[in-house]
Amino acid sequence: MLTPLTVALAVAALALAAWCGWAAYRDQPTKDWHFAGMAVVFALTVVQLVVGIVQLARGEHPDDGTVIFVSYLLGVFACIPVVGLLSLTERTRWGSLTVVAGAVVLAVLQVRLYDIWGGGSGA
Repeated sequence: MLTPLTVALAVAALALAAWCGWAAYRDQPTKDWHFAGMAVVFALTVVQLVVGIVQLARGEHPDDGTVIFVSYLLGVFACIPVVGLLSLTERTRWGSLTVVAGAVVLAVLQVRLYDIWGGGSGA
């Protein structure tokens, strides 16, 4: 797995969490610019999914198993669209907090993907 991509995605997810957390603190729902931030983070997840699949296709293998790795990749891929949809249905500060929770989960999933791949030794 590409360690710089994993770190960039975790940092972007935490930045999104802080941004939406600030909106929740100010008692605001997610706005259009929050969704633009979610789109950037989602684009990084798409890149990570493609990189992961390409590495598996080249014959590289994660230390903890391919099935677990692919499951985590798909979870990372689905995280932002799910919380974005939930925040659209909840147009209060709780919608913003939903994005905060999802973004923090996404950052934690990055740490777990790094561990599953073998600490980045496969890149």
